[in-house]
Formats: sequence, structure tokens, C-alpha cells
Amino acid sequence: MKIHLRQIPVEGLHLEGVEEPAVLDIHEPDILSAAPIRYALDLGLTAEGLFATGSLETEIGLRCVRCLEAFQYPIRVDDFAAQVELTGAETVDLTPSVREDILLTLPAHPRCDWNGAKVCRGAGEWTGGEGGKPTEREADAWEALDKLRVK
Repeated sequence: MKIHLRQIPVEGLHLEGVEEPAVLDIHEPDILSAAPIRYALDLGLTAEGLFATGSLETEIGLRCVRCLEAFQYPIRVDDFAAQVELTGAETVDLTPSVREDILLTLPAHPRCDWNGAKVCRGAGEWTGGEGGKPTEREADAWEALDKLRVK
């Protein structure tokens, strides 16, 4: 997302538009897709550089950590803010700041039941062995752990 500095008047500039999802440069196997990024930004110039504030919106296709099902996760950054130091170039690239803010809103452990609208197939209660009791192997493992003494 490149901004041409000469197009910003003294009173500032409001920009709204769409960027292709390729600017996110995502190469993770569990991030399946990304929708175009919608933005609404207010830009201004100061002696220190260019500042941009506003909002970003997109949807990211993720894989649930429990059931491995694909689902869409909406992302909205209402408080986007960036300041870029001016280096004498005619354009300033806000792509790194946009990418960072969007990626920071992704959940560390995405779950398809994130909003309560769905019940995850992998969200069942653990019952252990028969009747909810641990199996013999599980009981042996817990017994060994119970005997462990850590100083």
C-alpha cells in the first residue's frame, strides 16, 4: 500500500479502498486463504513523517486446532496507527504496518467455534477408558507421575 506524499494536502487526506490479500505475504500451511483487505485511513504529514490512522478489515481462512476443519475468521482492526519517517522519497509504503497489524490479530490457537455459532466436532469431553475411568496404561502413566519428586 504505497502512498504518494505529493497527493496529501496540508489538511490531510482520507482514503478508502481495497488491497489484494497478496500484500499479507502469508506462507503458513494452516492459513488457507485471505480475502481482500478493506481500509479507511486518515493520512497527514508532520515534520517527523507520515502518519496514518484508521481501520482495516479482511477475512482469513484458518484450520481449527481441534477438528482440523477449515473456517473463515473475520479480522477488524479499528485502531490502526502508523508513523513512517520521511526519507526524501516521493512514496511511503504502509504495507509492513498493515501486514503486522492484521497478523497480530490472528488467534494463536484458532478454533472453528470461536464465536459460539458452531459446536466444534473435536470439542467433546475426554472420558478416558470405560465409564470415564482411565485405562490401565493411562493409570500407570499417572501413577508414575505421582511418584515423581522434583526438588
